[in-house]
Amino acid sequence: MAIEGEQEFSTEVEASITQCFKTLVDFDAYPHWSSPIQKTVVLERYPNKLARLVEFELDMKLRTVRYVLEYDYDKPTSLVWKSCDGDVESVEGSYTLEKVGARKTKVTCRQKIVLGFWVPGPIRSMIERSALKQSVLEFKAAAEAA
Repeated sequence: MAIEGEQEFSTEVEASITQCFKTLVDFDAYPHWSSPIQKTVVLERYPNKLARLVEFELDMKLRTVRYVLEYDYDKPTSLVWKSCDGDVESVEGSYTLEKVGARKTKVTCRQKIVLGFWVPGPIRSMIERSALKQSVLEFKAAAEAA
């Protein structure tokens, strides 16, 4: 059984839109602030030095999952990604950043994941309910601490 479904979560971050964007594009730092991410490797960069292809390894409790995401940017207000390789059937998502104040940004993350492999019901339910929200809140803490 595959996990399929779009999720969305928004929150306000006590950091500038520039700082939020910098935190999101610093893929090398993800394992330090995102609890399921064990490893990231930037495989390819655009001429402007932003990452184009990023490989991720995630601890999903029952197994480690590897996938590569291809990114596109509208600096500093959004980044969009889609999977292009790995253990996951498909991942598509985006972060949208809206300036609320000098040091306050509304952040919205949308993501759709099709794992393509069986996951037990209770774990599937936990992932569907909490994974995106947890990811955004961990990003918030990292951006506010920067």
